[in-house]
Amino acid sequence: MGTPDFAVETLKAIIENNYNVVGVITAPDKPAGRGRKLRASAVKEYALSQNLNILQPTNLKDEDFIEELKKLHPNLNIVVAFRMLPKVVWNMPEYGTFNLHASLLPDYRGAAPINWAVINGERKTGITTFFIDEKIDTGHIILQKEIEIQDDDTAGVLHDKLMAKGALLVIDTIKEIANGTVTTKEQPKEGELKTAYKLHRDNTKINWHDDIQSIYNLIRGLSPYPSAWCSLYNKGEEVSIKIYDAQTENQEHSFDIGKVIVEDSVIKVAVNKGYIILNKIQLPGKKAMEAKSLLNGYTFYKDAKMG
Repeated sequence: MGTPDFAVETLKAIIENNYNVVGVITAPDKPAGRGRKLRASAVKEYALSQNLNILQPTNLKDEDFIEELKKLHPNLNIVVAFRMLPKVVWNMPEYGTFNLHASLLPDYRGAAPINWAVINGERKTGITTFFIDEKIDTGHIILQKEIEIQDDDTAGVLHDKLMAKGALLVIDTIKEIANGTVTTKEQPKEGELKTAYKLHRDNTKINWHDDIQSIYNLIRGLSPYPSAWCSLYNKGEEVSIKIYDAQTENQEHSFDIGKVIVEDSVIKVAVNKGYIILNKIQLPGKKAMEAKSLLNGYTFYKDAKMG
């Protein structure tokens, strides 16, 4: 059960290890692009290429879907980047239902664990397999694998690393379940835990008054999706821009916070104790562009400021 690219890697690994996939459950096709044509999920596209049986329920509690699932006689459900399942679904197979989650549980339960690990400046994260229960990401842990986060890793880079390692961890988990050697560890019910909150417009906006490292972490933690954003005030006009790639320059200066400085095809924003150098930016209605290309057709005036 899965929908995005992150789940495809796991399905590929399961197929390549010759397990019998009796069914693939994924999201219904959705309108996408300017033409609003229906587009299949990444998981569906791969499943079609492998001639797998595909189910696309809109309601996971629907009786017809439950009956279809029962007819498949699955003995194990594997969930990667899907929806919350009702008990009638996760409790159906003989060996239960396990989920692959892109964090070292119990930290970063929730919708965006990869993004928040980078945004919060973590030095390590990982992947976890666990048996699903009534709540979100709280079930008994089966296996975990750590991974270091490099200083320049974006959420996109980390996503791909975890996607590959996660597929291998799923195979290890299946083997342990099949061999009857699986052991689990209960997640703690108390204590301070870091949360992977859902990303929205408010928590993806850059606060240029933050410290330089926090701003840098936010930009790379939201790149390439959904992207960090801010307001640009330029010659009396305010526009919303997205920033996909940046770097830091630690240096004392006397500029106002948010002041935009352009020197030798380099775009810098003044922050506390330094500058954020903007490498890749997207203006409204335009595609994302490298700074040098952007400056060929766009002028930052002397009053230009980020806010």
